[in-house]
Amino acid sequence: MFQAPGYHATRHYKKNEKARFGSGDVLVLFGELFNRGYANGLVEEAERRGMKIIRATVGRREKDGSLRALTAEEVAQQPAPLINVPLEAGFDLEPASDGLSPVDRIKEVKLSDWESCKIDKSKLIESRDKGRARFTAAVRAYLQELKTQLPAGKNVLFAHLMAGGVPRAKIIMPMMNRSVKGTGDRFLSSERFWKSDLGQLCEMSFREVTAETFRILIEETANLRAEIEKSGAFVSYSAYGYHGTEVIVNGQYDWQTYTPYLQGWAKKDLENYSKEFFSKGVRSCVYNCPEILTNSSSIFQGVEMPLYPLIEALRKENANSPKTKKVEADCQALLKPGVTLADVLKVCHETLNNPDVRKKMNFDKWPEHNDEKQLSVVLDASEAVSSMHTDSKSLMTAVLSEVVFSSCGAVMVEDVAAPSAPVTWLNHDVVARTHFEV
Repeated sequence: MFQAPGYHATRHYKKNEKARFGSGDVLVLFGELFNRGYANGLVEEAERRGMKIIRATVGRREKDGSLRALTAEEVAQQPAPLINVPLEAGFDLEPASDGLSPVDRIKEVKLSDWESCKIDKSKLIESRDKGRARFTAAVRAYLQELKTQLPAGKNVLFAHLMAGGVPRAKIIMPMMNRSVKGTGDRFLSSERFWKSDLGQLCEMSFREVTAETFRILIEETANLRAEIEKSGAFVSYSAYGYHGTEVIVNGQYDWQTYTPYLQGWAKKDLENYSKEFFSKGVRSCVYNCPEILTNSSSIFQGVEMPLYPLIEALRKENANSPKTKKVEADCQALLKPGVTLADVLKVCHETLNNPDVRKKMNFDKWPEHNDEKQLSVVLDASEAVSSMHTDSKSLMTAVLSEVVFSSCGAVMVEDVAAPSAPVTWLNHDVVARTHFEV
């Protein structure tokens, strides 16, 4: 089995005997819960345990760009309690001293000029620092209200939900799309994009939203954490990472990854913050979860290819389970007449074994940039599997992603009460075994 320094190989969590979250304890969502995604599984597990759930919002932007809290009508549409303090992170819309935000600086950049675009980095840093100060002030206001919502003597789980950070300028998404979906004349080396001024802005923005928010959360809750621990309860912090995952390849669990995952550098920063705080005695863990396909991840076409082999993990761990049979049946029902699950898995394994794809699966070098052959193989495979479905907008990935959501949520709530490591991989074997238990 593949292993690398610092990599926690395939593992199955063990129920904590000394520390557990249960009825009356609190799940604090640090970030806003949108649509179906990983965090929904966390919420479902917390609800199952009878935990109190406190929600948050990132706020909304007005047409003039100003950030506001939710209106009374918008709050009424959210489950209570919700702390209505805008926790939008990042700095892409933050004006520097000259009145221009990073988005303002690139709003006139045309596709033909993207590589020659130059951005004054000192102004970016100025906007970044102002955005960070704004966010930190918002967190402090948020925590003042949170304190009034926390029942005395109860354990608290802060779930960090913040990720992304794509600058909201019209030039950015076309460039990212070419890096992750481009073939032929539309192919763009992700490394070439990443080294440009536009790419460097993206890197700064991803880190600010994905990693710095986690640092600020833990640092700003230090006094609150001390108060809670003084009462005899405990505080934990979870975050969602992605750093590849083990899936079944050639009959056994093997680590693989999606390339190019441009947020990967920010995710490594997130891991490093967790390691830093964990070494200081903070109950912190970043959970590297398996690939799924959601509205937010769909830009990375092909990221779903390692999700399909989850069927084989379910078979390997308990082929006769009614839950395995149901997943198989639900997935088969979405395929065209005459197409079988074996047909889908054959394409997946051919892709995961392709030499051009495999050469990008080096744990010690993660994350890596794309190349034209590798990206083309993945995109072609993704199209091939999509075409096997009756409806290209109703894929097996929805069924399989639900398994990942619920299993990861169950593991995280169980494990983070007393995490054994600051970074943990939830591989397909863990997901499959947990699915049979929840």
